[in-house]
Amino acid sequence: MSGPPPGSAATMERPAPAAPPPGPGRTLRQQEGRAGLYLISPTLVITLVVVVVPLLWAIMLAFQDARLINIRQVGIFGHYTLENFTYVLAEPGFWSSLVTTLVYTVAGTALSIAIGLVAALALRDRFRGRTLVRASILVPYVAPVVAVAFLWDVMLNPQYGIVNTWLGEPVAFLTQAEGTLFGVQVPVALLTVIAFEAWRYFPFAFLFILARLQALPPELDEAAVVDGATPSQRFRYVIMPQLWRVVALLSVLRFVFTFTKFDDVYLLTGGGAGTEVVSVRVYDFLTSRDDIGASAAQAIIMAVVLVVFLVIYLRFFGGGAERS
Repeated sequence: MSGPPPGSAATMERPAPAAPPPGPGRTLRQQEGRAGLYLISPTLVITLVVVVVPLLWAIMLAFQDARLINIRQVGIFGHYTLENFTYVLAEPGFWSSLVTTLVYTVAGTALSIAIGLVAALALRDRFRGRTLVRASILVPYVAPVVAVAFLWDVMLNPQYGIVNTWLGEPVAFLTQAEGTLFGVQVPVALLTVIAFEAWRYFPFAFLFILARLQALPPELDEAAVVDGATPSQRFRYVIMPQLWRVVALLSVLRFVFTFTKFDDVYLLTGGGAGTEVVSVRVYDFLTSRDDIGASAAQAIIMAVVLVVFLVIYLRFFGGGAERS
């Protein structure tokens, strides 16, 4: 007896085969969870090797008398003590370097964000050559730090630098000469390093702020113009309320990046002339004194300061998205 011919209604109405059941002893949700764990396992391994293990190793070194001469004897079951932290906190120059780091970080962060905001507002509207101008703004950020630091060093040289040819009297920018910042006397070299920080990293803020400006509803700005608002009023009451979350995010990112910055300061001044930040001090302890424990202790103190700042940021800005 033959079955129905191919293409008949009986053949077309035949139900599709059911999906195979999950593996023995596992539900579909458990299988999906295991597959997700397999997918993120490379990231977990990289994070463990690159971040977690070095952090735990640095914490272990900070609480032991670890020097280059006895580094082979340092281990997990070594003698733990607080002498490194006591020594670092009592060492002359630590607190002044911490103050210098805070001044450098706050001023560099504020200036880079302010310049990025101005540049984003200036290049928001369409004009001929806008793409080329926007691309050229990114040059300080993408250029190698060694090249731009050497360029600044040559430009600011008091003998043959191009900047001093524009001034009536030569200025030694990278020396112990004093200058004024917000009414406070600070070394000119520190002001120069802050200016370099703002110039090099304002494109970072420019990209964030410009992306947010492009996403603003044009109806808000048009309504403000129709109502007779001045440019300053439009900026204060229309644009800034839409930008403050981006500015807050940029502030915390730039604060963290600048607080731990080493290469910019070291390439320009080597940490001298009143520009010794904590990161340069950590490097000096590690290379000049071969004191690995003390340098690790200073790095842990830097991490604690950053954690305090992040807690303050999350306390005032972290829950803003949920409340709005």
